[in-house]
Amino acid sequence: MKPNSDKIDDAVLALLYLTRFTEGAGEFAVTRAWKTHDWDVLDRLHEKGLVEETKNKNKSVVFTKTGQKQAEALFKKLFCE
Repeated sequence: MKPNSDKIDDAVLALLYLTRFTEGAGEFAVTRAWKTHDWDVLDRLHEKGLVEETKNKNKSVVFTKTGQKQAEALFKKLFCE
């Protein structure tokens, strides 16, 4: 059985939305989430333009604007009634 990496990426992006927090204020505000998921998945999300660079010492990753919108939509689709 071969897992579908796109479906895994969607699930992880939705879970990142669950652990999101905002840092900064106004135009300098960014939405972050804890990097507690598989590194390969986080790298693929970066390649897709959904999160900022993942290879750094930060314990969190920054959503892109597109990534944040997609994460919210996936979270609602996968986990809300």
